[in-house]
This record gives sequence, structure tokens and C-alpha cells, in this order.
Amino acid sequence: MKWLDIPPVWLLAAIALAWAQARFVPYGLSFGGAFADFVGGVLVGGGLVLMALAVYEMRRHHTTFIPHRDANQMVTSGIFSRSRNPIYLGDILVLAGLILRMDAVLSLPLVPILLWVLEKRFVIPEENRLRIKFRANFARYCQKTRRWI
Repeated sequence: MKWLDIPPVWLLAAIALAWAQARFVPYGLSFGGAFADFVGGVLVGGGLVLMALAVYEMRRHHTTFIPHRDANQMVTSGIFSRSRNPIYLGDILVLAGLILRMDAVLSLPLVPILLWVLEKRFVIPEENRLRIKFRANFARYCQKTRRWI
């Protein structure tokens, strides 16, 4: 069951809910066509780029990007100099973009719900592990780099 408790599963569940809402319960609501499709595409693309940059940087530093595992090193370079959680931020952007692209207006609350789930189940425990393992270095990192943006 532990393999189910990873961010991609939560993201896919939210995407499935948004798709079902757009398909079966649209209530005639819409974001407005081409502009929403464009913005949605930019958000999805931006989210995927953030994830790729983060995984690249973590691989470069020979540390894990898999949740619930202890990091070998604390990565503060590359995209991690802008956000402490670029992969999770990418998840949020992908969901928001797909909601726009699918015209799933009623699914917009899934964005803050997914953010809350990721923060409670993954971000806070990961940051606690880093805080214990890297102490002063992690404290300095938190002072100069925001959690999300």
C-alpha cells in the first residue's frame, strides 16, 4: 500500500476527478475556449519543466527524489534556489492547467485540496527529516528560499 502514497497517485486521482466532473457534470460552465486552453497548456508545460529540472538537479547531486526516503544531500542549487518544493509545485501547475484545458470549472477546488494534501503528507515530513539531518544548513536554506514560490 505504501506505493499508493506517492504524489503522482494523488495527482492522477485529482485529474481523474476533474475529468469526470468535466465529462459528466459540466453544468454548462466554461473558462472560455482558446485563451483557457493556451493558459492551461502553459501551466502544464511549466509544471512538467519544473519537475524535470528538479529531478535533474537531484540526480546531479546523487540524492533521492522519491518521497518518504532520506536524502543523501541537501540540494539548494538550480531550481531549488527558487523553490524548496519544485516537484510538488509542478504537480499543482499540471493539475491547474489540465482543469483549464478540460473546462472543469467545478473542479477548481481540487487545486488547493491537492496543495494541502501534498503539504501535509509529503512536504512537512520531508522538511522535518531535512531539518533533523542538516540542521543549520536547512535553517539557512529556509530563510533564503520560500517553500513554494
